[in-house]
Formats: sequence, C-alpha cells, structure tokens
Amino acid sequence: MIDVEPLSQNEWLVTVKGQTTTEHRVRVTPEEVRRLAGEKSSTPQLLEASFRFLLERESNTSILSSFDLLVIGRYFPEYETEIRRYLTGG
Repeated sequence: MIDVEPLSQNEWLVTVKGQTTTEHRVRVTPEEVRRLAGEKSSTPQLLEASFRFLLERESNTSILSSFDLLVIGRYFPEYETEIRRYLTGG
C-alpha cells in the first residue's frame, strides 16, 4: 500500500507499507508533474504511479529515503517514457 501526503507545495511524504514500512521524502515541482503526467493527473497520482514503477524494480527498503522525483530517470532510463502507462493503468 502506498500513501502520499503533502509536506509543502513541492515536497511529499510517501509511505510504503509492506513487510517493512518505509517513508520517503520526494521533491517534485508542479512543472515537473505537468511534464511527466500531463494535465489529467495530480501530484499524488504521479507519486503513487512512480512508486509502483519503482517497486516493480526494487524493494521499498532499497528506495532512497529522500530524493527529487526526476532522479528516478538516472537509475531507470525508461522511467519518463513508461510513467504515463502506469498512470493510465496499462
């Protein structure tokens, strides 16, 4: 289960509940949200989809505890092209 709560306009707390519960502080600007998700998705939707993307590739305990959302693309180059599929449930 993935919970997303705002900490400020550009910082969010994402809690991943699993065998081990982890918390992650994620920074993302409204402009980055529009670029990655388009106009139809909210920041919480983008963050949840991004964590589903990450969890298919690594355990929640391996995800950085604090990061800028765009850093995902450095570790997984396919992130920016794949994220819209995750947002549409594909």
